[in-house]
Amino acid sequence: MAQHFLLSAEARTLSLKDIYKGGEAKAYEAFKRLRWQETEGEPVCPKCGCLDHYEISTRRKFKCAACGAQFSVTSGTIFASRKMAFTDLLAAICIFVNAAKGLSALQLSRDIDCQYKTAFVLAHKLREALAAETAGMDLSGEVEIDGAHFGGHVRPENRKEDRKDRRVKENQSDRRRVVVALRQRGGRTLSFVRHSEAEGVEIARARMVAKAELFADEASHWDALEIDYKSTRINHSVSYSDGHGKHTNWVESYFSRLRRMVGGQHHHVSHKYLYQYANHAAWLEDHRRRSNGGNASALLGGALNHPVSRVWAGYWQRSAA
Repeated sequence: MAQHFLLSAEARTLSLKDIYKGGEAKAYEAFKRLRWQETEGEPVCPKCGCLDHYEISTRRKFKCAACGAQFSVTSGTIFASRKMAFTDLLAAICIFVNAAKGLSALQLSRDIDCQYKTAFVLAHKLREALAAETAGMDLSGEVEIDGAHFGGHVRPENRKEDRKDRRVKENQSDRRRVVVALRQRGGRTLSFVRHSEAEGVEIARARMVAKAELFADEASHWDALEIDYKSTRINHSVSYSDGHGKHTNWVESYFSRLRRMVGGQHHHVSHKYLYQYANHAAWLEDHRRRSNGGNASALLGGALNHPVSRVWAGYWQRSAA
């Protein structure tokens, strides 16, 4: 289970703006402090855990005195094998968290002056790191659930006589997906990409504690959850809220952010990676009240405590050649 990254007192007061102005050396020291918080920035061998090491200053690497392994501040993290400067990585993270409705890879590549491919993979690595905060998390208290469709739009033919009924299943795209979201009021948002909204029933059973109270709309598939949880339903054909807490407005707010992210920033999102953007929108929604500096410090610390990506390491060589 991935653990939520907890900021130390030093990290909470960390000014990324001052670090960026201080240049590469100061950015490097910030990476060391966040990577090895327990030892106050003193390198720890990721292979054997030894503190005794030799510094290879010309390459910003260390050699373990016990096992002889060479490692750097980003070894074994989401930034493993990085080639970007530390100041550029800091700038990318600050820009990434500052975008309230997400950030396209093309825009990021222009902002930090790198190739589109570099920005694309870096952004997805950051999304993977931020999603680890809620990995394995269960929700309690008042939890809202709903689903929304994304992608798979089928354009109608130009000539009327050539058009097909897009309501018929065989005329629909196989790339259409449903994002099922569970949002704890005052807590975190969990998102899942499935083929149908009804699959959210089993997701709710797996990620909600027994005493949680469920809030949902009148869709019939949510009826099955009334056996397991105290449930409150709202009929949206009559009203969206009764003014006394009977609503699903919190989870609808999340979908509003995700739709604006997909439509306004990315314009098109592959069904293969929709889960990444759904997690990104959930993270932005949950931390919308936190300062940009706080979000940047939290994401940087989480990325440095996240293992090497098995999805995005070597992405262009394996998946996009």
